[in-house]
Amino acid sequence: MQESTVLPPTLRVLGTETEFGIASRDPATSDPVSNSIAVIGHYPGLPAPLAIWDYENENPLLDARGFEVEGERERPNPEYNRQLNKVLANGGRLYVDGAHPEYSTPECTSPREIVAFEKAGERILAQCLAQMTRVTGRDHFVLYKNNSDGKGNSYGYHESYLMSRAVPFERIVKILAPFFVTRPIFAGAGKVGAENQTNSTDYQISQRADFFECLVDLNTMVRRPIVNSRDEPHAEYSKYRRLHVIVGDANMAELSTYLKVGTLSIILDLLDAGADLPQFELDDPVRSIKQVSRDLSMKETIKLAGGRSTTAVAIQRAYLKAATGYYACHDLPQVTKDILVRWEDVLDKLEQDPRLLARELDWVAKRQMMESYMERKGCGWDDPRVRLMDLQYHDVRPDKGLYFTLERSHLIERVVQDVEIERAEFTPPAGTRAYFRGRCVSKFAKSLYGVSWTSVLFDVGNNQVKRVPLMDPLRGTASLTSDLLDQVETVDALLAKLKA
Repeated sequence: MQESTVLPPTLRVLGTETEFGIASRDPATSDPVSNSIAVIGHYPGLPAPLAIWDYENENPLLDARGFEVEGERERPNPEYNRQLNKVLANGGRLYVDGAHPEYSTPECTSPREIVAFEKAGERILAQCLAQMTRVTGRDHFVLYKNNSDGKGNSYGYHESYLMSRAVPFERIVKILAPFFVTRPIFAGAGKVGAENQTNSTDYQISQRADFFECLVDLNTMVRRPIVNSRDEPHAEYSKYRRLHVIVGDANMAELSTYLKVGTLSIILDLLDAGADLPQFELDDPVRSIKQVSRDLSMKETIKLAGGRSTTAVAIQRAYLKAATGYYACHDLPQVTKDILVRWEDVLDKLEQDPRLLARELDWVAKRQMMESYMERKGCGWDDPRVRLMDLQYHDVRPDKGLYFTLERSHLIERVVQDVEIERAEFTPPAGTRAYFRGRCVSKFAKSLYGVSWTSVLFDVGNNQVKRVPLMDPLRGTASLTSDLLDQVETVDALLAKLKA
């Protein structure tokens, strides 16, 4: 399982983590940590409820700028670990982080897979609530796939991209900062009002923009940076870097997720290949990301260093032009071609009139829904009912969430089919180590002691735990391990085969 694999330019390992907002209708249940533990504990699809999450190879305190910050690494005792962590048959993870239920997709190899596995996460959390209501007879909690509670609190949506360590971190920051600042024009989730003591506005494009306060830093909860410097690859350190992106919104619309992940994957292809990329230098990135979030017409200019200015659409077009130029001389995978075509189409429509994208992008769809409501009711953006709609759009319950109303009415464009989402709940991706992890979770649940991104741990009796390392994300795939897993019926037989 340990031979090294070179990461091809057209195959990138991807994953996302979504913290869900949690609200309680019962004043007696006011502790969000306990509430979150209770919610995830009611997922009915857990094959290995006693497995722990193994934190052995995790260190979130390493900084890509070459140092380690002081702090305590998470090491809960086994009993509490099991309450906080639920390992999933799809190779992903359901857990409590801080004061929120959180879902991590398994490692995927395409933006389309990310959409399916993220949607499976929404489905899992909705099942948690439904099962909890059935068991307790009380319907106390609501979960939102969003990034802000409207009371000054923001919670995260993080993306992970495996890339070559050969690319200097300084170049990553220089190239990606303008891209991150302008990406919300098609990846924003939409938001009523402003927070974090920023300039007031009725409505803005991004839920997260108000909460970013510096360009580069390791923090994710305070003094949030546009470019996060965490250097925790969950893979062979000398070869790989995991770009940990915290600047994006959590999306309900499938196309917003697809483009958010797909366009960045393309830019990273160019970075890994040493290709030419745009050289924008923003005068003030922190101010610019808030300005972009408030530019509903796509007409405002962003100030660049040296006194020049440009628009968010123009910056994105420059990245698109670099990508199309690069792929004109290289093989073009079908999913990459689709991303490039959709990227250009969205930018064209944004420049013409953003309202043309009401069937495609979250922030436009939500805005149109709210403006239609306000016109019917004769109210404004400050009406409490409108602010409630802002939350209800992200409600994960299919019968309650306003996004799902659009979906049922065929008023929002889909990227994946329902059958893909249903399959993604229990079937791991075939092209990464998540396949081996997920199959082991399902097949050897009774002997599973724990898992992590980089290992599977088996209880082999006599107080012994055997670790199967998975340091290479591109091994443990279906092509390498499906026959092996089909042939063995016990952990002992599996371990013997792996040793041989």
